[in-house]
Amino acid sequence: MAVIKPFRGIRPPQDLVERVASRPYDVLNSDEARAEAAGNEMSLYHIIRPEIDFPVGTDEHEEKVYAKAAENFRLFRDKGWLVQDDKENYYVYAQTMNGKTQYGLVVCASVQDYMTGVIKKHELTRRDKEEDRMKHVRVNNANIEPVFFAYPSQKEINDIVAKYTKEKPVYSFIAPLDGFGHEFWIIDNEADIRRITELFAAMPALYIADGHHRSAAAALVGDEKRKQNPNHRGDEEYNYFMAVCFPDDQLTIIDYNRVVKDLNGLTKEELLKKLEENFVVEDKGTEIYKPACLHNFALYLGDHWYSLTAKPGTYDDHDPIGVLDVTISSNLILDKILGIKDLRSDKRIDFVGGIRGLGELKKRVDSGEMKFALALYPVSMKQLIDIADSGNIMPPKTTWFEPKLRSGLIIHELV
Repeated sequence: MAVIKPFRGIRPPQDLVERVASRPYDVLNSDEARAEAAGNEMSLYHIIRPEIDFPVGTDEHEEKVYAKAAENFRLFRDKGWLVQDDKENYYVYAQTMNGKTQYGLVVCASVQDYMTGVIKKHELTRRDKEEDRMKHVRVNNANIEPVFFAYPSQKEINDIVAKYTKEKPVYSFIAPLDGFGHEFWIIDNEADIRRITELFAAMPALYIADGHHRSAAAALVGDEKRKQNPNHRGDEEYNYFMAVCFPDDQLTIIDYNRVVKDLNGLTKEELLKKLEENFVVEDKGTEIYKPACLHNFALYLGDHWYSLTAKPGTYDDHDPIGVLDVTISSNLILDKILGIKDLRSDKRIDFVGGIRGLGELKKRVDSGEMKFALALYPVSMKQLIDIADSGNIMPPKTTWFEPKLRSGLIIHELV
């Protein structure tokens, strides 16, 4: 059963939130963070991308860079740009994209639940990325950025959340660049806090939607602290890490598409002929074609879009991994025809989040940088949960959640 608890959040004052809040550390590079933080000493990038406080080209993994993160975190608190709440609360964080709003509960999730699999994953993690985030958690003694969880939607939780979201939010702003809306409320009523905790305790599992490396790092550091403390009791703050939990029926997974640099020695005509072995291929002309359903793909080649529909028998409906469109396209197109066997390491392939639109695929092919593009129908939340429940792992670059959580709205300290 899922264990959660309220916590004393560390947050910006209301009038500073837009100056502090930032995009997550892993959706932009150092140069982009440097540009976005220019002229803003309060930007959270000084904590989550502290290399921006050093000369251009400084390695973000140097010890002095991690130390700078901790120094800046202390500075933000000393200057009152981040202030800790007096009591333990839950929080509501709402995001609005394209007129649709999703409401997340900000909670502390259990390190033990992560270790025992009550918190379920659907992606593999890389040890180097885990270690980077572990160092960041260690030096700050805090979860600076939350992870993104899903849970099985429940009416009673929705009703409690709705009671608070009818009131004026503590924070309400439109983020620059993407134009998404962000709102924030505090759940401070003890009866509501107790009931939310009870309702989560009845859930058999929580699901990592986005932030597998942050989840792993937070849990591993918590486990380290447990082992290092001879007086460990189990209720210390390091036994928990910060997560924003959204009802599964409110979340949107968008497409995660592929672009490839060459046709593996084939001509356009030869490639299309080989595709016809396993797909129904239809020429859709020069207008952008979007995949219409599962097992339907959009191929952009030359200056034409093609519909590819996987033929019956080319996938197994009873195999939770084999039935995924990322698996079908990887096995029958990228591997079998183009010789791309490892999506994680092959330099001939790149990946484009659907938030950029299919026009981005066309642009990268038309520029000559890439030879063709493949657009996929998005994975469903049901597929994600089924795979996590079965203990399986999705292939690389399968899910893209949008909108991303804004960092800097709240922080969890491990003491």
